[in-house]
Amino acid sequence: MPIKLSLSKQLLIDIDQMPLTQHDCARAGEHVLDWLACASLGKLSDAGRAYQALLSLDEGGKCTAIGGQRVSMQNAAQHNGALGNVLEMDDIHRSSILHPGPVIIPAALAVAEQMDCSLEAFLIAIIKGYEMTIRMGEAIGRSHYSNFHNTATCGTLGAAMAASSILGLTQEQTIWAIGNAGSTTGGLWQMRNEKVLTKQWHNAEACRSGVMAAFMAKQNLTGPEYILEGPQGIFNALSNDASPDKFVEKHASWRMYSCSFKPWPACRHAHGAMDVLLSILQQSTIDFADIERIDVGVYQDAQLFCDRLTPETSLEAKFSIQHALAAILLWGEPQLEHYAQNAFKQAQCCALRERINVYVDQEIEALYPQHFGAKCTVVIKNGQSVVLSQRDTLGDPEKPLTPAQRHNKANMLLSHAGVSNEKITQLCHFDWLQATSISTLSALLRPAPSH
Repeated sequence: MPIKLSLSKQLLIDIDQMPLTQHDCARAGEHVLDWLACASLGKLSDAGRAYQALLSLDEGGKCTAIGGQRVSMQNAAQHNGALGNVLEMDDIHRSSILHPGPVIIPAALAVAEQMDCSLEAFLIAIIKGYEMTIRMGEAIGRSHYSNFHNTATCGTLGAAMAASSILGLTQEQTIWAIGNAGSTTGGLWQMRNEKVLTKQWHNAEACRSGVMAAFMAKQNLTGPEYILEGPQGIFNALSNDASPDKFVEKHASWRMYSCSFKPWPACRHAHGAMDVLLSILQQSTIDFADIERIDVGVYQDAQLFCDRLTPETSLEAKFSIQHALAAILLWGEPQLEHYAQNAFKQAQCCALRERINVYVDQEIEALYPQHFGAKCTVVIKNGQSVVLSQRDTLGDPEKPLTPAQRHNKANMLLSHAGVSNEKITQLCHFDWLQATSISTLSALLRPAPSH
């Protein structure tokens, strides 16, 4: 093995030297609120109902499953880890092509409740977990993403990092946790070719595996230090274009700040086209009946994942640029109900999708994955056309959601999930900087006691 410091140890040293401020903790709190809202409504989905069965195996514990049931740490991690990505509205990091929140936050929450740590320790663990996950995604290369679900592959190491932080592991123990989490990581994209719920299984397993790797490292279960760069480690086994130097590259701020918040209930790869069309409709008065066709230029992964003319399920509709744009033309600003079966099966919607063509635009592709852009050409039947391209989309750091927009999103999702207005107000105005235990947040995740 190399004599120089392992990549894992280099990152841990770097993280220990990075300052942590109240502003950082407040930002982490914004991600927690976003995840809670997504997971609360995700619980009511088909996948959420399936994961309810996990809770029937549990006799109770210190941790909270979304919905309020007290469960064990590992079941809380696995149950809650399955829910945050169901709606396709969870946070995303572009250059690493992954979603940190749905894996890191439930992992940190489960361990925080198990240990009854401070709210601050919980938020710091999330910041560190995001750092590990995002750096992994940036370093592992696009060849990995062609076959593997980055959120799961990289997220399990981030979950181990977050859990290690709360458990107070030594540097050596944290390296063991990262090594053992990484040694079993994966998540094949085959499920994209079939109508299944495997994506939630990926996230659930990544969350649980990271938590348990850290828990067992505390019991001195050793793990490989060179799990990333070793001859049979992740970079060599699961990628042919990894850039290990990116993993330990210095940054001026925590990588969490380069995450995007998603405003609409669709795959982020569809959002660029959605944002461009919304901008066109704001600038021009166009009747959808007058549209001859819309040509949508995107980067290659957007075409691969979201060029879907005839979605047959709600999930497929969320991975269809054609449906996303047709829905905007028919009903305006994207809403959850636009992806329900009665919407994507509607005859007028089906006819509109036929007029929308998706292709790879080389200028847009050249900017990816640092920018998730798109170009739309709306061709009118009278021969005129409107063309607009954008490099970034709503919710990106360059085009951020306002605090009011983030709270409106949380309010909408929590309301649909049946959370009371009082609880929604408390969550949206939660003081993330208060000196208190994690139990203060946990109390808001449980039903009010009956009298």
